[in-house]
Amino acid sequence: MAWTAIIAALSILGLVEGWTDTKIRRFPDSFMFGVGSAAYQVEGAWNLDGKGESIWDRFLHENPDLVPDGTNGDVASDSYHHYKRDVEMLREMGVDHYRFSISWPRVMPSGFPNQINEQGFQYYDNLINELLTYKIEPMVTLYHFDLPQRLQDLGGWANPLSIGWCEDYARVVFDRYASKVKYWITMNQPNSICLEGYGDSIMAPGVDMKGIADYICIKNVLLAHAKAYRLYEREYKSKYNGFVGISVSVNWANPINNKTENVQATEEYREFSIGMYLNPIWSPYGDFPQVVKDIVAKKSLKQGFFKSRLPTLSAEEKKLLKKSADFLGMNHYTTMLVKRSFQQYPSPSYQDDIGVEFSQDTNWRGAKSSWLKSYAFGIYKALLHINQNYDYPLIIITEHGWSTNAGLWDQSRVQCMKDYMRALLLAMEDGSRVAGYTAWSLMDNLEWASGISERFGLYEVDFDSEDKKRTARESALVYRHIIEERVVDDWTPPRLDIDISGRRLKRSKKNTEL
Repeated sequence: MAWTAIIAALSILGLVEGWTDTKIRRFPDSFMFGVGSAAYQVEGAWNLDGKGESIWDRFLHENPDLVPDGTNGDVASDSYHHYKRDVEMLREMGVDHYRFSISWPRVMPSGFPNQINEQGFQYYDNLINELLTYKIEPMVTLYHFDLPQRLQDLGGWANPLSIGWCEDYARVVFDRYASKVKYWITMNQPNSICLEGYGDSIMAPGVDMKGIADYICIKNVLLAHAKAYRLYEREYKSKYNGFVGISVSVNWANPINNKTENVQATEEYREFSIGMYLNPIWSPYGDFPQVVKDIVAKKSLKQGFFKSRLPTLSAEEKKLLKKSADFLGMNHYTTMLVKRSFQQYPSPSYQDDIGVEFSQDTNWRGAKSSWLKSYAFGIYKALLHINQNYDYPLIIITEHGWSTNAGLWDQSRVQCMKDYMRALLLAMEDGSRVAGYTAWSLMDNLEWASGISERFGLYEVDFDSEDKKRTARESALVYRHIIEERVVDDWTPPRLDIDISGRRLKRSKKNTEL
């Protein structure tokens, strides 16, 4: 890229003092704006109307001390009973799509298709129909962390049979909704599913078999995605013309300095954290990155294993995976600084395999979540990295968000949203094929093991109220303005508009009564 373009990018994002850029960049009319949520985080009704137990139900019921504020997803934001208010909020902002997930154990309590829960499906029937009534596209995630506990009892994603279980689940859901849902996401963040749930105990199911179960899980989750994609491609695509993708965490990593060892460490880490999930689908050779295979194989032999802890992909599996997505769902939140580490990590483990230390610049603005800091240039760099390595795939930003304390006047979220959208527009100008942006999240929810202490919602939820009252934050008003004007400018709502307790926005022009 030309030096002038680099300077422009830096100046727009406030990284080169004295440079200004007054060009007005506009989101195209076809660009989709949306918001997202996940079933366990918002639905509640954990054991009502025939729903089965999920791994998150079991995980937090058995380990209540994991959550500092003691909350769990039993009630959460109670969207199960308040979906009409949720859709009203979407109409107020004027969004084009709503990304939500279907709870596998709500619709198939045992995990298997011999037991279909019609009451569970009725909830999603109602939600999808309400969305379509107001011309809001449903964007459905098949799997967002909440595996049926009965399947976990059989090994969960560490069992290769899980690939077929997921395909059966996908068929049931496609049969029900393919005629109504155009956008599908098979899996949300395989890295979180596997590294944090199987290689650690941060997420459900908390298997914590480091360096072994996590890699087995990654292979099986990717193959389950591919099977679901091929199923849709084979039996539904020609009739319904929908789009099926996968959502991957693509946070950025910069070397902490220009020392050769840190630059190399960062390149290797990007292959472990990005290439591991994108290469099998979008690279020309369709396999795990070679450097990842080499490092894990070498360490495995030293540790006394007879072969690599990283499972291989057969020729048939590579063929199944290659080009098994119509779009990349990109979840992006932050950037890390990387340096080579020589400290001792548990062996074997993913941490030992990557051999790096992480930090973040103290000048970057911080969110409520300790790991989340704002560096908008990271999304620009990440998008260019994807372009250069994977030949400009179609991308939808399926998550981007910011956490705060409770309160309606969320200026730090507004600033983060604007900074990252400006960076996104610049990346699009430089060739990135980004078709949409999904703010995370529609409303405050259960932030997994952080409970309700970290608020990601554009709408605040009063968790102490009987109806889990939702109130628009400043960010909801600003997001509506961006959607209506298709530009990121300096507009902010009058403070009075935010401070009126219980205020509901007027419905956007885009989603009026039909």
